[in-house]
Amino acid sequence: MHTNVDALFSGLWQDYVKITPSADKIHDLLGDKSGQSDIVNDHIALRTFNLPKVGIDKLAQHLLNLGYEAKGDYDFEAKKLSAKHFEHSDLTKPKVFISELRVEEMPEKVQNIIHKMIDQMPEDAVNQTDFLYSGTHWQVSSQDYKTLLEHSEYAAWMSAWGYRANHFTVSVNHLKNVKSLEEVNQILKNAGYKLNTSGGEIKGGKDVCLAQSSTMADHAVAKFSDTELTIPSCFYEFAERFNLPSGELYQGFVAASADKIFESTNAK
Repeated sequence: MHTNVDALFSGLWQDYVKITPSADKIHDLLGDKSGQSDIVNDHIALRTFNLPKVGIDKLAQHLLNLGYEAKGDYDFEAKKLSAKHFEHSDLTKPKVFISELRVEEMPEKVQNIIHKMIDQMPEDAVNQTDFLYSGTHWQVSSQDYKTLLEHSEYAAWMSAWGYRANHFTVSVNHLKNVKSLEEVNQILKNAGYKLNTSGGEIKGGKDVCLAQSSTMADHAVAKFSDTELTIPSCFYEFAERFNLPSGELYQGFVAASADKIFESTNAK
């Protein structure tokens, strides 16, 4: 297990930028605009399947060992996903959002492909120190990828990329000379980045104490058992948090917004 939170996130970031080259560039772009080199990460998100070997609880163990606690539960009915988010007792540490596909709700042929993938994993793979950024532990054909894609963008993404952060998130609240998410979006568009417009460029807002936007995923080469394909990899998110009526900054997530953020990795 990682000895501290920073080591875990350093590993996650190094893995993420390998297939998300725009992240480093956006990091620098916002750093220049705000006159600060240290961009604060609000949260990352991880994906998995609700199977005993790799369910949310198995992934979460890596976080619980480092002082994280489970906070909120979320249900994405149309996408057949369940999720939880985790917070550290030190609120300066990034939050973690973990979702899992409810495999039993998928068509049988999709279930078979997913089971075939997970069956290839050693039982103890999930306990390895670097598991949360270990990528794929299976061979899957490009045809199986395309079958998954017809039924679940999420399952298809997992088959190609496996275990890693599908996004990091810039905390807009911590940017010095950039005042709002609108301003962040304008900076990105001016620099030629394509934003996820599903559900609007900005998802949520002050009324739900959280406003979010994200780029559309970069494209990278994924290796399948029979070929290589260039497909969506990971994306960068931007979050602005607002105070609750109690005066405390909201730390949770908004399911309706997260539902649209998932679509940043859509291939279709």
